[in-house]
Amino acid sequence: MPEALLQRYPELSQLDPQGQQLIAQAQQLRIPANAVIFRQGDLCNNFILVTSGTVKVLARGANGRELVLYRIEDKGSCVLTTSCLLGRQIYPAEGIAETDVEAFLLPADAFEKALAQSPILRQFIFSSYAHPLSDMIELVQSIAFESIESRLVEYLLAHTDERMEINCSHQTIADELGTAREVISRQLKKLEQQQLVQLERGRIRICDLEQLNSVT
Repeated sequence: MPEALLQRYPELSQLDPQGQQLIAQAQQLRIPANAVIFRQGDLCNNFILVTSGTVKVLARGANGRELVLYRIEDKGSCVLTTSCLLGRQIYPAEGIAETDVEAFLLPADAFEKALAQSPILRQFIFSSYAHPLSDMIELVQSIAFESIESRLVEYLLAHTDERMEINCSHQTIADELGTAREVISRQLKKLEQQQLVQLERGRIRICDLEQLNSVT
């Protein structure tokens, strides 16, 4: 078994002999930042295990609008990849390396054998599937049931640094929240008029953290 894979996923040390033989087929891959790992419509040929770096998985509408579905960070697998392998479907979204990424790819035929022949590896695959699936469900719930103002404030609070600043564009926030840049700019302007934030080019400064917290 590849040592780098075992270091990031120590639970794989408990694999049964069938699982060990199958996971040994995983090939290490190094992906530079900003590279596209898979595109919407691509065939899914490998089960992905990230060992370092961050992969952003996003949906893209016909109008070009993006929605970040989830991220795979340091240690994790891709819920859409697993779903596509299970259903033998094409990718419905796009995966992009946000940083330099190291990952291991397990070929689809080894993945299918793992489900059929190795109970421990099968359990590992389904366990790694559960967490990002839960994140996607939370995303759908927030879009469906929370106002854009509440979601924006939650984003600002989650991404504020120790200087009470968020360094990103309105478009970046819009992509993260699955809405239009104009909507975000309008909501931020309202918060600025309430003296809760100060808007600068490429930066948002929190002026009243306590009051901003009360908005949610």
